[in-house]
Amino acid sequence: MTIARPATKPACPNFSSGPCAKRPGWSLDALSGALVGRSHRAKPGKARLQLAIDLTREVLGVPADYKIGIVPASDTGAVEMIMWSALGARGIDMLAWESFGEGWVTDVAKQLKLEDVRVFKSAYGELPDLSTVDTKTRDVVFTWNGTTSGVRVPNADWIAADREGITICDATSAAFAQDLDWAKLDVVTFSWQKVLGGEAAHGMLILSPRAVERLESYKPAWPLPKIFRMTKGGKLIDGIFVGETINTPSMLAVEDYVDALKWAQSVGSLKGLIARADANTKVIADWVAASKSFAFLPKVEATRSNTSVCLSIVDPQVVAKGDEVVAKVAKAIVAALDKEGVAYDIGAYRDAPAGLRIWCGATVEASDVKALTSWLDWALAEEKAKL
Repeated sequence: MTIARPATKPACPNFSSGPCAKRPGWSLDALSGALVGRSHRAKPGKARLQLAIDLTREVLGVPADYKIGIVPASDTGAVEMIMWSALGARGIDMLAWESFGEGWVTDVAKQLKLEDVRVFKSAYGELPDLSTVDTKTRDVVFTWNGTTSGVRVPNADWIAADREGITICDATSAAFAQDLDWAKLDVVTFSWQKVLGGEAAHGMLILSPRAVERLESYKPAWPLPKIFRMTKGGKLIDGIFVGETINTPSMLAVEDYVDALKWAQSVGSLKGLIARADANTKVIADWVAASKSFAFLPKVEATRSNTSVCLSIVDPQVVAKGDEVVAKVAKAIVAALDKEGVAYDIGAYRDAPAGLRIWCGATVEASDVKALTSWLDWALAEEKAKL
């Protein structure tokens, strides 16, 4: 079937799952007040870093007794810092349903070489049975939203309120787009370049009082590099959580993050951000519901991400040709829409099943997602005509 070439392109073709689209209306002018050429340790620099922390707390609704720190190496750095500093005190349940969760399993089992580790894995598009995880007596490490699989936990009801261990949650593509149950989370990490479309290389580390107690009472058996050290003399280094960063941050990136947080406030803070992401994802859901050619990779609706939306090609004509052809068609669609300037970086993650991954976070406009769907139908029809 021939489909006419769509007349309308997305106003912003950036649908990458990280770094993600900048906020609507963003320009370099937003960075005009950045403290470039100034020390981050000078009074104005520390004040700007503290502002970033304060706005983070306000927009996300982080409890007052939780500590928020800016750390190096993006979300990965934040997760590594806490795993190397806090794990080993008791048994650990590791959850993995996508690439980054798999990476945390590798670090704990093969790098830290911890022995009392249970691993709960599932295929891309699925969650393991969360009811079998021991959140009562063991530490738990999991991703809230699997960026590479499009799967998220529907809630934190499976986590024990009276737990003895700590929960470590990689929330990098969930923070600012999904409700995080702070009472069930002891460590939360994320990066600036996801839902708020900030710049890369900076991570956020949020600690509950229970996580702080762990850091102050437990000393790992292995040496910690300077960049991972959060305690001195058995006490938390509080400066990390009031803007005195471990290493030198980019003040340009800090200014950009502050700008994104102020924009978040202007659209209703967390509730507004969630509503925008949900609206974007609904456009995809409505289109998929009417389509016989595309489907969500996650089969269970309650576990589908509203940020990193992962799709499979299920068109009968394509599927009948086999997996290699499905993968070839998916890559061709990605290349065609990139060439047209319609959508950039929408291919599935390299370790994930062949398909598409469309970022629907809060900085994306629903009208652009709507325009994209017409182009996806067109691109698929063009490729089917070649089979």
